[in-house]
Amino acid sequence: MLRVIRISSLLLLALVAGIWAYAWVTKGPQETLGEAFASRLAGVFGQDMAVPSAGGGGLQTPGGISLGGPFELVDQSGKTVTERDYAGRWLLVYFGFTYCPDVCPTELGTMASALDILGAAGEAVTPLLVTIDPQRDTPAALADYVPRFHPRLQGLTGTPEQIAAVARRYRVYYARVQRPEMTDYLMDHSSFIYLVGPEGRVRSLFRPEMTPEQIAAAVEGQMRAALRAGS
Repeated sequence: MLRVIRISSLLLLALVAGIWAYAWVTKGPQETLGEAFASRLAGVFGQDMAVPSAGGGGLQTPGGISLGGPFELVDQSGKTVTERDYAGRWLLVYFGFTYCPDVCPTELGTMASALDILGAAGEAVTPLLVTIDPQRDTPAALADYVPRFHPRLQGLTGTPEQIAAVARRYRVYYARVQRPEMTDYLMDHSSFIYLVGPEGRVRSLFRPEMTPEQIAAAVEGQMRAALRAGS
């Protein structure tokens, strides 16, 4: 029995390694390695997902996969916060880091523009940046960074263990990358924007190529649907 378990574990490891290598070779120019791996993995197990139209709810999670949940982090003011501090509110959540040279500023700008397009309805939505680089992204660093994108954007950090825990709950990929030509490191990471409902459940994911108008329309649609359902 133990031998069967070992063989099964080795086969599973080989399969994952093979999918990872395939993702590395076939990832598109706008895909991070994490996104490519998730997409290829989903395809292998029959859970490939498509982006709906602008009025839809974003990228829907496959059945049986739950995203989000409890967390304990520290905001840019140094205050400890948990998911209970945001209960009853809609959230737009992005995982990134302040030293990110390109994709993070782009996605945070997209998120901020979507909130502005929503107008008064956007007041019910709290935007969050959760760092995946807690070593450098202290509360003070986040306090300097987040207002550049939106006055209501909140930055959350924590210990490496706390960040790893919340990243697991949201299925976020991230890894430290040290290139030979660079004196400092970067972080490779997936780049979805998560729409979290008032009950704390992730309702939609938005891919990097989605526009502020598409995201705003999707958020508004989800909010209207929740109002009709009384949730």
